[in-house]
Amino acid sequence: MQRIVALVLALTALSVHAANFKLNLFIWSEYIDPDIITDFEKRFDAKVTIDLYEDESAMMAKLQGGGAAQYDVIVPPDHSVPALIKLKLIAPLRQQNVPNLRHIDERFASPWYDPSNRFTVPYQWGTLGIYARKPAATPYNESWALFFDAKEQRGKFVLIDGMRDTIGAALKYRGRSINSTNFAELNQALDLLAETKKRALAFEGGVGGKNRVLARTADYAMAYSGDAMRGMREDAETYYFIPREGSQIWVDNLAICAKAPNRIVAEKFLN
Repeated sequence: MQRIVALVLALTALSVHAANFKLNLFIWSEYIDPDIITDFEKRFDAKVTIDLYEDESAMMAKLQGGGAAQYDVIVPPDHSVPALIKLKLIAPLRQQNVPNLRHIDERFASPWYDPSNRFTVPYQWGTLGIYARKPAATPYNESWALFFDAKEQRGKFVLIDGMRDTIGAALKYRGRSINSTNFAELNQALDLLAETKKRALAFEGGVGGKNRVLARTADYAMAYSGDAMRGMREDAETYYFIPREGSQIWVDNLAICAKAPNRIVAEKFLN
């Protein structure tokens, strides 16, 4: 820590004016503690500007439309990292500038999508499941059937708006691999989703689905575990469960954009 402070002071000395660093962060909504931002701004004399997205496709479209030169740090999900690398939208990490990489839990070090953590730092992990208001009488059938079987439906529900998430849930409901590449299985999952869509209240991001349950406009929603935990803190009459058929474990990561305008500050943020 003393070395980092010393570096900031050294950079300050090179300028007539006090240092005024900037960081442009592109992140999922409700996904970082505001105190972390405040602490970083004070510690490194930086101004952090935050833009939000609700789904992976919006993030990818923004980066391909010039965002890779606008933003410094993004928060991509695990499965999108190989595409970001291939499209040269994120930069290799200068790992000597991110020495705290050595503290990563071994479960998340050198993952399948980024061997040796050459491009990313794991940020948060969790699951996809069902966030619901506790029923007054009969407990819910803790199954994806709550969405995919009209006979099991218990009121109004919200589907999550991530294509990979909804298809994965449909595959698990049918007893298939969540990572299936079999065209017949995928088409069956798509047909199931097309029917389910007719009965759904809406497609929402994880935060949107959580908010609808809290507002009592939906009885349950597909949701990420982190959003569900926040909802449970707000309302003790809600809860979260993973359907018995199984679900996915995901890892969201921090990465630096290929043309980040403030790369040194971005490295400090990751560290």
